[in-house]
Amino acid sequence: MKPLITDEPRAQLLDNGAAAARGEQRDPFPVVKLLTLDAHATWLLTELDPDDGDTAFGLIDLGVGTPALGHVRLSVLQGIRGPENLSVVRDLHFTPRRRLSEYVRLAQADGSIND
Repeated sequence: MKPLITDEPRAQLLDNGAAAARGEQRDPFPVVKLLTLDAHATWLLTELDPDDGDTAFGLIDLGVGTPALGHVRLSVLQGIRGPENLSVVRDLHFTPRRRLSEYVRLAQADGSIND
């Protein structure tokens, strides 16, 4: 099975995760955007737990109008299939335009991630 996150963004996610584990107060740009093509779910991830390398943190929008910050396991996302049996994919064209806090503010005001 092809990994959702390749080496370069994985290294950045781990670096951000290590900084968070040290207690550094940061407001990073999202590193990756994952989404379902058939279920309206989106994950803007900023960090990866350096201890397990599987638990990611970021803005989670499950398509039900309540985007929120939270944790998700990449191994779980790898197994998710939408109603048309499509898997979670990485948006290879995603370029973050704002810091995570601004994505959160806008998504909560709009009820979804619109970027």
